[in-house]
Amino acid sequence: MRIVFMGTPDYALFSLKALVQAGENIVGVVTQPDKPKGRGYELCPPPVKVFALEQGLPVYQPQTLRNGAFDEELQQLAPDLIVVVAYGKLLPKSVLELPRYGCINVHGSLLPEYRGAAPMQRAIIDGKTETGVTTMQMAEGMDTGDMLVTVRVPIGENDNFEDIHDRLGVAGADALTETLKRLRDGTLTATVQDESLATYAAKIEKADCLLDFSVCAKALHDRIRGLSPFPLSFTRTPDGKMLKVVESRVSQKSAPVDAKPGTVLALSDTITVACGEGTALELLRVLPEGKGRMSAADYIRGRRLQLGDILG
Repeated sequence: MRIVFMGTPDYALFSLKALVQAGENIVGVVTQPDKPKGRGYELCPPPVKVFALEQGLPVYQPQTLRNGAFDEELQQLAPDLIVVVAYGKLLPKSVLELPRYGCINVHGSLLPEYRGAAPMQRAIIDGKTETGVTTMQMAEGMDTGDMLVTVRVPIGENDNFEDIHDRLGVAGADALTETLKRLRDGTLTATVQDESLATYAAKIEKADCLLDFSVCAKALHDRIRGLSPFPLSFTRTPDGKMLKVVESRVSQKSAPVDAKPGTVLALSDTITVACGEGTALELLRVLPEGKGRMSAADYIRGRRLQLGDILG
């Protein structure tokens, strides 16, 4: 098959590398345009572009796919199949209908749960104990296409976004390989998504990162690990400085009944903070404003917090 691959970030690399290792006929790689990064705003290529060029694959970076802007180039590539993994743009009908076998997407959730931009983070934030990857036949809606192959992946109680990202990347490559095998064997079957079970995983915004200590420690722990190592959840110290939290754990000890949520209860190797429902959370690693990531113990040694201080 003539395959066009469309993807942009590190997550897409797992699937692209699997296609290359399997010797698939990749006739083109479509990825997002280079973006400025860092203090110098130098243009940086997306990870998919870097790998594709290393493999000698032709790379295309259209600004838009709308209004047939990229249709002519795609028609010249004449793909039998388009594989899409975290490309970052919606595909118009003209692209979806171009290949003989349509477009297959590798989505990081157990559809129809967590359609949308941030399925991995949202699953962790919501305290799920299981997630997975679904390949689907793409349709015009947001992750609404028929499901093809599903791979389930457990979420440990302390797994963060990076852990699940890498685990789902591997699972996604496996699901894609199995999907293509069944497609060739003529055994690939499609299952319509149950709309009544559909949920939406919205893009992570700054408001999602703010820690509200009035909720229970477990919910805060889930939010912290769902947003770590990037973009990181945060609170504010009494002097108004932002304090981002890299790692945490639920304390085995309860908070005093009269402790206001956000109150610093203990300072040892960790920062213990009172939370809602009489629970407490231990901050293990933090990122103070204007500083680098450090252990809570190192932060405490800087004497930036005192017992009784209130965060938030």
